Amino acid sequence: MYERKRIIFVVNPISGTSGKKRILQLLETNLDREKYDFDIVPTKYQGHATEIARAASNQGVDIVCAIGGDGTVNETARALVHTATALAIIPSGSGNGLARHLHIPIDPMGAIRILNEGQIRPMDYGLVNEHPFFCTCGVGFDAFISKKFAEAGKRGPLTYVENVLQTGLQYNPETYDIEVEDDSENVNSYKAFLISCANASQYGNNAYIAPQASVRDGLLDVTIIEPFKAIDAPAISFQLFNGTLDRNSRIKTFRCRKLHIHRQDAGVIHYDGDPIDTGKDIDVQIVPKALLCVSSNSEGVLDTATNIQGFIAEHFNEMYLRSEQLLQRNVIKTQRITKLNTDIIRKLSGRKK
Repeated sequence: MYERKRIIFVVNPISGTSGKKRILQLLETNLDREKYDFDIVPTKYQGHATEIARAASNQGVDIVCAIGGDGTVNETARALVHTATALAIIPSGSGNGLARHLHIPIDPMGAIRILNEGQIRPMDYGLVNEHPFFCTCGVGFDAFISKKFAEAGKRGPLTYVENVLQTGLQYNPETYDIEVEDDSENVNSYKAFLISCANASQYGNNAYIAPQASVRDGLLDVTIIEPFKAIDAPAISFQLFNGTLDRNSRIKTFRCRKLHIHRQDAGVIHYDGDPIDTGKDIDVQIVPKALLCVSSNSEGVLDTATNIQGFIAEHFNEMYLRSEQLLQRNVIKTQRITKLNTDIIRKLSGRKK
């Protein structure tokens, strides 16, 4: 008789935009009970997912499944590296970078289907100043935006885009010295808008910062975006979402297992979108095949048209509400200006109300 595997579902009740109650209902009715026994454990505070996953691994649990966003996935996965317990993901965050790279559907039923298929494969992960990451880490503008995004009251991709548009062209690029593979005799200096070190191909929301990246090749994909003018921004944005950013002449890319970045001042970096302040020196390395993960056979960039259309379809309602809010604010602003002009004319003419 087939021995059922045990799964712990780690649920972040507040992350992302999708309803967790529906996901839990779907698990009750659609998870293959001939394959799995399971328990559901909600997180109660930051870092709790790591504690739950570590305890599960110590107890010999076969799979720990993160139900949440990139932060929940990172917290869960970091406890499972170098263990026999596999990571699974039911994405319900605002970016879902690793799930999208691994072609785990955003639709909960599709994610449960991947789980029922039960294919477990090893994957790489990265370390930046000893902080584990599974998609990307970076320094420069993306780290700066990650900090602003973390401080924002609203979440979601459109909040991210708003922050990018408001601050992108005013951002001051820095100069970085990069040493690759402990080769101190070959240090290159770059003035860069950002430097991204990728294990997986994207930030999330199908924004592909490293279109050729693979979580199974034992290499980091490093992307350096040079400073650019306002006229270049639309093309870079479009290439980011259609998976062709590496073809842009202002983009430098290379692969390595390890690199050291030195900058003039201490500041923020990010790992999987989480910002942290650190010093002038940044060490990044890949750790090959150190995490077991439930996933499909494929990974990486999807069809170009699918990326753009999917983004619009996913976020149509949010875009509509934002446009309505903007329109309403403009109406209110216009009414205030009209009233102010009327009051000024009345005072100048000496008329009373």
